[in-house]
Amino acid sequence: MNFYKYQGTGNDFILIDGRSTDFNHNVALLCDRKFGIGADGLMVLKNHKDFDFEMVYYNSDGKISSMCGNGGRCIVAFAQFLGIIATKTTFLAVDGMHEAKILENQVSLGMNDVSAIKVYQNIDLIIDTGSPHYLKQITDLASLNLLTEARQIRYNNDFSTNGINVNFIALHQGKAHIRTYERGVEDETLSCGTGVTAAALAIHHWQKEGEGIFEKKIITQGGELVVIFSYTNHIGYTDILLQGPALQVFKGEI
Repeated sequence: MNFYKYQGTGNDFILIDGRSTDFNHNVALLCDRKFGIGADGLMVLKNHKDFDFEMVYYNSDGKISSMCGNGGRCIVAFAQFLGIIATKTTFLAVDGMHEAKILENQVSLGMNDVSAIKVYQNIDLIIDTGSPHYLKQITDLASLNLLTEARQIRYNNDFSTNGINVNFIALHQGKAHIRTYERGVEDETLSCGTGVTAAALAIHHWQKEGEGIFEKKIITQGGELVVIFSYTNHIGYTDILLQGPALQVFKGEI
């Protein structure tokens, strides 16, 4: 079976064209960076009668996962590479329908609306952007012991059963920086699309920016992503777009 490797700001994925063949390989082994290809996750592109294609996403632990934003952008680029789409698409993911556009090597992915933000312990936030995210604002990302701090949250009694992604955000001179611990990977990843989306909404909430259309640039460990969204009182966050690069790195054979 042929595979393709893609990355979006350092969040890397194995892509499989599953339109004409059944996929039954060991995902955890393929994602293993020592004994397999190595990736944060694996996606299978499948046919769908009502959409251009269907995205089936597995975390690197081999389990079917919730929505992956960077993965969504990468599979859109993959669909264009396969000749399924031109520059626009509508596809199905685990959290429903998504629209996307491609401009050169940038993919703009429509994300689901977010109607509510939960405040946790008076200051931290929980936001579901297709995947559940815990967001904490800190002053120094460089000295952060991310694995220790994130696992204390991810495995506490409130989140241990279903898991939660943990994001630490620092604001410096008008720029937002983020580091993310992803459940299912159980480690830090260089970037997380749904996490960046949640971070943009969290910054809006923390800064009490009110109604309007907003654009947030978020700097991950693997590069910069842009989130554009609208906010209206009593409705929440709508018209959310996650934009950034999605590049094919190499291809091979399993």
